[in-house]
Amino acid sequence: MQVRRLAAWTALPLAATLGLAACGSGGDSGESDPNATVSIQIAEPQHLISTNTNDSSGNQVLSALFAPLVDYDEQNKPYEVAAESVNSTDNLTWTIKLKDGYTFHNGEKVTADSYINAWNYGAYGPNGQGNSYFFEKIAGYDDLQSEDPDGDGPEKAAEPKAKTLTGLKKVDDTTFTVTLAKPYTEFKTVLGYTAFYPLPEAAFSAPGVIKEGYEDAPIGNGPFKMKGTWQHDAKVEVERYDAYPGEKPKIAGAEFRIYQQLTAAYADVLSDNLDVDVTVPTESLSTAATDLGDRFQQSQNSSFQFVAFPTFEEEFSKPEVRKAISMAIDRDEIAKSIFKESQISARSFVSPVVAGYQDDTCGEACEFDPAKAKAAYQAAGGPSELKITYNGDGGHKDWVDATCNQLKANLGVECVGAAEPKFSDLLTKVEGKQPVGLIRMGWLMDYPSMENYLGPLYTTNGSSNYYGYSNPEFDRLVQEGTTAATPDEAIKKYQQAEQILAQDMPVIPLRFGQNVYAHSTRVKNVEVDLFQVVDMTKIEVVSS
Repeated sequence: MQVRRLAAWTALPLAATLGLAACGSGGDSGESDPNATVSIQIAEPQHLISTNTNDSSGNQVLSALFAPLVDYDEQNKPYEVAAESVNSTDNLTWTIKLKDGYTFHNGEKVTADSYINAWNYGAYGPNGQGNSYFFEKIAGYDDLQSEDPDGDGPEKAAEPKAKTLTGLKKVDDTTFTVTLAKPYTEFKTVLGYTAFYPLPEAAFSAPGVIKEGYEDAPIGNGPFKMKGTWQHDAKVEVERYDAYPGEKPKIAGAEFRIYQQLTAAYADVLSDNLDVDVTVPTESLSTAATDLGDRFQQSQNSSFQFVAFPTFEEEFSKPEVRKAISMAIDRDEIAKSIFKESQISARSFVSPVVAGYQDDTCGEACEFDPAKAKAAYQAAGGPSELKITYNGDGGHKDWVDATCNQLKANLGVECVGAAEPKFSDLLTKVEGKQPVGLIRMGWLMDYPSMENYLGPLYTTNGSSNYYGYSNPEFDRLVQEGTTAATPDEAIKKYQQAEQILAQDMPVIPLRFGQNVYAHSTRVKNVEVDLFQVVDMTKIEVVSS
């Protein structure tokens, strides 16, 4: 279980009232067939390069193709996978020793250079990698970013001062050091994230240049290798890599089947034409337990569902407007009527699964008060028309429509939901700052820390801050948290930063999620983790 983050689908929590089966067993009866393959539902990934992949579907694929340096145990503590050890005496300089025996799927040995070259590529500003932010803590990062002294945009920007991070040093083929710009107590935890995967020499056509077409057939170091190429909007197929030295998968391969509609995936899993439906659609929740019996499963995940404001647009630039919209939404009613009480209303900005979570940090702005909301909205000059743009491949229409209906009734405005066909389409529009109104977003943690819910989403240069939010005091507190001497001291800073979000309301917290998924009669031991990813080393196919 590695990185995940921007979530395409509606994640569904705490569904005890639906009589769901116990967490993720999928049954244990029957002998398994190690030569069989499975099919798993995903949405169309936006990218399949580790330094540029920040959606849950892309991460599902990459988690099969790559082995992380570290993974997380049941207490969310990191433990070594591809790394032999990750050590530091000062939280500033970290020594990473690699396990022997790991190779890429083309036979290349995984070495220290495999990580150094991949991380330098990800950090180099002109490469435009979505996960570049995660290398910010490494010494030399600023010198890899393009300079734009006149503010005229990237076409006028000067070349960066450097192309490689000064903080990365090779010791030998299996050892390298990472020197950070400032001490960071949680650096080992961060290394489980996708951005820190290695790349083979075959990925590059020249130093620092990814080979054309590589993204359609990534070469990893994990338990599965690509079978053919990424068939866009259709499927990605992988097969077992027999030379993998880690935990061996119990299947021969997998087809990650790309669906545009969750209802189609659900129909397929009902009829045994799909093995794992990662997200049961909301309209099927009331009947799924009856339809599927113990093939209907639940497990905890780290998702946070919210709508974000394009704060760079004048009509959404005032916190008063943003708070009023939040107050006009009855979260509890939507959780009850749309999600059949299978989701938890969110009134905080970080998930309950991480240390340091505090209940109701949003305060008054998340209290449903339509009269106060309307008065505040009119006083602040809120727009007469609202739009919520969402991805049509994620099962969001019902709750978006319900939210718009509440805003119409409670604020006296027009409101429409606008669907983009795919999550990748939505992200592309948002990245281009096209007028999309309010933005449907979901977040799955990359690594278990409050910082991961704060830094990427809300700091000025955060990797997934698509909405232009910027507050220097917030940035300062998050930075002080990352450099704190102990985890407890870090949490105190992060909690102070969260209070600033409650004042500024760049996003509206809506719900915390849980995996609610389904599987066919063919498979057992199906587990979906905190990152909304199927564990590819545990799933098995029952012999017929």
